[in-house]
Amino acid sequence: MNEARMLAGIPTLNAGLYRTIRFLVGDPVVYLEVPKSGGGWNSTLICRDIEMGRAKLHARASNVACPADFTPDGGLSGDRETATAQSAAEALKRWGMRRVIVDRSLPMIYAEMLQRAGIEIHCDTQWGVMERRQKDEQEIEYIRNAQKITEEVMELACRTVAHATAHTDGILHVDGSPLTSERLRTLIDIWLLERECSNPGAIVAGGPVGADCHDHGHGPLRTGEPVIVDIFPRDKKTLYNGDCTRTVVHGDIPTEVARMHAAVVASKAAATAAVRAGVTGEQVHEATIGAILAAGYQMGLPSSDAPDSFTSMTHGTGHGLGLEVHEPPLLAAGGPPLVVGDVVTIEPGLYCKAIGGVRVEDMVVVRENGCENLNALHEGLCWKS
Repeated sequence: MNEARMLAGIPTLNAGLYRTIRFLVGDPVVYLEVPKSGGGWNSTLICRDIEMGRAKLHARASNVACPADFTPDGGLSGDRETATAQSAAEALKRWGMRRVIVDRSLPMIYAEMLQRAGIEIHCDTQWGVMERRQKDEQEIEYIRNAQKITEEVMELACRTVAHATAHTDGILHVDGSPLTSERLRTLIDIWLLERECSNPGAIVAGGPVGADCHDHGHGPLRTGEPVIVDIFPRDKKTLYNGDCTRTVVHGDIPTEVARMHAAVVASKAAATAAVRAGVTGEQVHEATIGAILAAGYQMGLPSSDAPDSFTSMTHGTGHGLGLEVHEPPLLAAGGPPLVVGDVVTIEPGLYCKAIGGVRVEDMVVVRENGCENLNALHEGLCWKS
């Protein structure tokens, strides 16, 4: 069989490639698999010569080479990515490969060099999708660690709100200065950077601003208003993500906010109880919907003439997570059957223009007969104790 398999790109940017080789580098690499005569695959990683030592120690590949090991007759380009693509095509030619299967992420420069070498390309659009979903125990441990860090900074953020001082105008102050969404985000960012995590920008949305579930928040935070805090950092060492949301209220909790929160927590419990291998993402979402409707709230975006008091859940129940914050599967309409190793968020929320939003989010690992919750942080609105 003269058919090979190939992944290519920059591992720090290409999550599927990184997951396959488990080797983090910021330069172009190629991962090739060619069939063995007795069955199975022989794998080769082509990377920069200065990275070969590390790759031999850490990369998941049978062999490690550099582009110069597969220099075509016309020589290698001075452009690093082009040279890597040329060497991949030359390697496949030397091994007698006439056809190569690639995944959906292959950069065009590699396709161009393969075509110039007369190698047929077939794109397997599903290659890597299910593999990414079925997390192995190493990946789950990476995610568990990322979530632990996420919960620690979440507690810091929520307690900062809860212990602030409210001035007569209702605006919260810390150390004599107003506590704004921007200021709290900066505190979160710095805390995470000191722990080798990158953060794309947490959501800190207080009061009516939180009625838009993806508004990152702006301006002063106030007593008596719900503040949604949604933090989703990436561990720089492993590239795996955490994701957690809690809602905090400074001071007295308004009756309607407490009622919204109770409905959200109940719907999260219903959805979590529904999660197990074989159940669809849509069925999990339906469990959420049932609890939201039972509490007297609605689903979907408000109409243009809806009153400001209209309160509903405007999004799906959750999403997959791993090397990216948003990965398959979705827990929403049309969501596919869950498989063992899926890591998904459960994050119902309710939103009201007059009040703001309430959202609570945990992360779970799908197991054969249920799920494992990776969160230990309390889900209440009061964070002062």
